[in-house]
Amino acid sequence: MHDVERTIARIGARQDNVIGRDQLMAAGLGRGAIAHRIATGAWQRLHNNVYLLGPAPPTLIARARAAVLACRPDAVVSHRSAAEMFGLLPQVGGDIHVTVAGRNIAPREGVRRHRIAQFGPGEVTKMRGVPVTSVARTICDLAATEDAKDVEHAFQEALYRRIVSERALAAILKREPNRRGAAVIRALLRDPRLTRSEKERVLLRLLAQAQLPKPVTNVRLHGYLVDAYWPEYGLVLEFDGWQAHGHRSAFETDRKRDQVLLANGLRVIRVTDRQLVREPVAVAARIAMALKA
Repeated sequence: MHDVERTIARIGARQDNVIGRDQLMAAGLGRGAIAHRIATGAWQRLHNNVYLLGPAPPTLIARARAAVLACRPDAVVSHRSAAEMFGLLPQVGGDIHVTVAGRNIAPREGVRRHRIAQFGPGEVTKMRGVPVTSVARTICDLAATEDAKDVEHAFQEALYRRIVSERALAAILKREPNRRGAAVIRALLRDPRLTRSEKERVLLRLLAQAQLPKPVTNVRLHGYLVDAYWPEYGLVLEFDGWQAHGHRSAFETDRKRDQVLLANGLRVIRVTDRQLVREPVAVAARIAMALKA
């Protein structure tokens, strides 16, 4: 029995403590033993034949994994649930959105089902082994089910973190021009005033209040998309936050970006989210000094 327990523990460790009945039985655990653990509260039944090891509430990714297991073999987490997994929208709980291509799936409690003819190239990826729609597909799907403000927020956040491109969204609309919510996505893509980030909006308000020159935003310079740029002053401002720069590759990319801009006669200053929100006067003062210099 100890070997059975160790096998189950190994499976749970790599699957966010979510496990299917077939995996349990393959490990050597019988139906009666499974039922006993559910009855005593040691485990939880998330869906038919899908369980959570332990009594703690399931995490978002555990709930997503369970929904995919319940709707397999080709179910993909999508819409609001995918946006929450990517960190584009706050977690609000509720049903897990699942999309399946080319077939219908039976109703399941806690799962919101979506059916499409097929996914396009690159529209499905994985997060810790859980199939999930790509960021671009997720944002387009959001437009069909969520408020336009939430869609814009997710779009801005994805652009700020540089995990999606306008071209990727446009490609989905080209392939599915009449999809639900297409008008919302088209409005986001064509609006030249869109600053694409709540951070940028805070910055622009701060600059206006301080009567400082307004920069252009999201402009491409020497192969890089920069957050704000004052052409007449040769000054670039980049937002610097853990969400966008929380891993080594992003850190290295930003250092290279700064070096390339500097080599082309541009100065770069960086502002963190915390500074922008909690130290706005100091940020405005530093920008004013940089513009004067």
